[in-house]
Amino acid sequence: MNFYAELFGWVVIAEPGDAYSGWAGDRLATRITPGQDPTWRVTFAAKQPRVIDAHTDTDTGRPLHGPWAPPPRPGEPCWVELVNPERDDAHWTAELGWTSRTPDEDFTLYDSTTAQPRAVTGRLRTDQALPSGWLTYFAVPDLAAALATANGLGASTVAGPRRVPTGHVAAIAGPDERICALLEAPAGWGGEHHRAD
Repeated sequence: MNFYAELFGWVVIAEPGDAYSGWAGDRLATRITPGQDPTWRVTFAAKQPRVIDAHTDTDTGRPLHGPWAPPPRPGEPCWVELVNPERDDAHWTAELGWTSRTPDEDFTLYDSTTAQPRAVTGRLRTDQALPSGWLTYFAVPDLAAALATANGLGASTVAGPRRVPTGHVAAIAGPDERICALLEAPAGWGGEHHRAD
């Protein structure tokens, strides 16, 4: 947790059961519990809580991050993408009630099906050195500076930096082997996708 606190400027709070939470200002950015495997777990808002798979679940209540939340601050989650999924678009759109904009493309956006549809997440098929599953993006004010800090703290860059439809991004593996992406100065959830909605 110290690596992420230094990289993202989180305030870390110890919780019962040897868990820790990381805060960007007054917004919860993450919670890490003992025994958790080295991946980021994604929780989507839904009408009822349930576990979808080992790294995905749903819960009720106000979303802390996403297309209807306030613009992300530095250190906050600002986008998620499903990378090289084992299950196809039909599975995820049915599970979570979304639609896929361009299902035949290597990259597509998944949209909510509410009265005000917005891009909730993306799906990416790539040959980049990224594991299958959800890739969590965190907002950083300056990508080059964040990469220099991350690498100085023992991380390695696994993809990028490069410009993609989301914005200026890179993926890193932290000292704990958790892989996440860094997105430079996103204006809203999904970076450049936010501007298009």
